[in-house]
Amino acid sequence: MHPFEPVFAPDACALILGTWPSPKSRETGFYYGHPRNRFWPMLARVYGAAAPQTREEKEALVRAHRLALWDVLASCEIDGASDASIRAETPNDIAALCARLGIERVLCNGATSFALYQKHIKHGPPAEKLPSTSPANAARGLDDLCAAWSGALRRAGVL
Repeated sequence: MHPFEPVFAPDACALILGTWPSPKSRETGFYYGHPRNRFWPMLARVYGAAAPQTREEKEALVRAHRLALWDVLASCEIDGASDASIRAETPNDIAALCARLGIERVLCNGATSFALYQKHIKHGPPAEKLPSTSPANAARGLDDLCAAWSGALRRAGVL
């Protein structure tokens, strides 16, 4: 089962979705916990903030910018951190969270998150596929990630 609750501002306008927490994220106890994942440095740079270090700082960054953060899957079978090995997946109730908060935009962190959202979430807001911040996506540098994500955050009305 998914080890983390969603994090969100009460006035969240956009939901950022990952796929499933990596082993390192589960070990550190929070989203995007691998030290080489560029999610937190990217988000901080886009918003002109200091890169958050603690869970509290990360949650504050999400909430300060009217965001919500969760993963598509509530449970799955997976080999290590390989999204390609995901099977027997069960989605989170993303449509219910979006309806409760009034979220109208979903930003998927990577192709697998987007594909699983399209497969499982039939009545949720429109989703946009963004380049993954994972260290496995070495083809995209931090500058490129910031450019792609800042455009999406602007379209979602949270930048």
